Amino acid sequence: MVIERDRERMIRDIEAGIAMTASHTGREHFADRVMAAMRAVPREEFVPADMRHAAFRDGALPVGHGQTISQPYIVALMTDLLDLDGDETVLEIGTGTGYQAAILAQLARRVYSVERIPELAASARERVGRLGYDNIEIRCDDGYAGWPEHAPYDAIAVTAAAPRIPEALVEQLKPGGRLVLPLGRRGGHQELVLVTRDQNGKIERRSVLGVAFVPLVESA
Repeated sequence: MVIERDRERMIRDIEAGIAMTASHTGREHFADRVMAAMRAVPREEFVPADMRHAAFRDGALPVGHGQTISQPYIVALMTDLLDLDGDETVLEIGTGTGYQAAILAQLARRVYSVERIPELAASARERVGRLGYDNIEIRCDDGYAGWPEHAPYDAIAVTAAAPRIPEALVEQLKPGGRLVLPLGRRGGHQELVLVTRDQNGKIERRSVLGVAFVPLVESA
């Protein structure tokens, strides 16, 4: 089948990206569970109908409302950096079409996802429900505020670039937890950053890789 061929090409592109960036990321391979999730989630269901021919290309694609679905390699990298073992509660900021949430849902017990744009939140909610991801809950709200009702989280993934690490997200991260997000401004330098919080609450951050994301917009 064409889709299966394209999906395997996507996996090969991710593997090539891993090899090319290993000196920056410190990861010569991604967890088998992460790669299995990348194979299992039907990426073609998470892109607009007129973009399905490009669903598996290793690049970001527009999904409307000025937003994008991230390239497969970046989705896999952010997921791998969270080191999920299957029993976590995860917060995602920036639902978009729901693709990253679906990947996370393959690897964690529960995923809570926040999307600022009502139309995207509604369509993502319908999509993940239709595809059977019953461990994802989506809320339309300001991502900078996180989702405090379900905190603390074992892991947090932010899929839009912020000029600073949102304090609310740090507060909602469980001791021993991991937060991955792009930092920087649109048109300027952005870097993917891994933030860890130890058992004493001390925060450490590590730059992983240069990236390019749409901005995380804070409500007025």
